Amino acid sequence: MMTLRRSPAGDEATAQPQYDARELIGDGQTATITLDGQIYTLRITRMGKLILTK
Repeated sequence: MMTLRRSPAGDEATAQPQYDARELIGDGQTATITLDGQIYTLRITRMGKLILTK
């Protein structure tokens, strides 16, 4: 189950949702994300960096 975390700093009204990329991806290296019907791939590299591609 994905956990939504609120940023500890600032007012709750202006806090942005925060997601753990490893929770989004799960056991693999990639996750598919959609926005307005477009499909994107989120990938964690071997160096621990995130890459989002269309």
